[in-house]
Amino acid sequence: MTRDQIKLKILTSKLIAIIRLDDPSNLYPIACAIADGGITSIEITMTTPNALIEIKKLSARPDILVGVGSVVDSDIAVAAVEAGAQYVVTPVTMKEIIDITHGMGKPIISGALTPTEIVQAYDWGADVIKLFPAGQFGISYLKALKAPLPHIPIIPTGGINVDNAQMWLKAGAVALGIGGGLINQKIVADQNYKAITEMAKALVLAVK
Repeated sequence: MTRDQIKLKILTSKLIAIIRLDDPSNLYPIACAIADGGITSIEITMTTPNALIEIKKLSARPDILVGVGSVVDSDIAVAAVEAGAQYVVTPVTMKEIIDITHGMGKPIISGALTPTEIVQAYDWGADVIKLFPAGQFGISYLKALKAPLPHIPIIPTGGINVDNAQMWLKAGAVALGIGGGLINQKIVADQNYKAITEMAKALVLAVK
């Protein structure tokens, strides 16, 4: 897929599932459970041990659009794309990561918080802005940002769940990054994959 096609697929789905684990031993079945629930854009954070190995595994599934998150270094971006990542997500904006990701033909979702940071990231070429941390600032903050910046696509991440997902979209989000609102420590510890699939299904319904 081209960079634009990958971006369109993410924005059409409206959801990115974020997986951040201390123990990656059951990451693959968790990701498959999420995909079975209808969320097919799945971000694996680089803070997860063996993240590149897990990205490579998931890239073999044609129904999953796997991305890499928590990228703060250009070399990591390159290694992740070589492992099979289709998009790059950063917690902050770094021009060199934007440039190198585009050079590999992939879209980048760059982290920013303030209006100045958001405009700078977009001017540098970020395909979408990751509003982070969104949960601490809330839906009203996104509304305030979108008033003067309606042309900039923003994906809030943090504090999003099945109960407030639609409100974030109505406030101007083009898609949502969801981690804790989808999987939690207990579900992971219990290996309750059915519960993960059911929550994914509920989130898909919530954003329609």
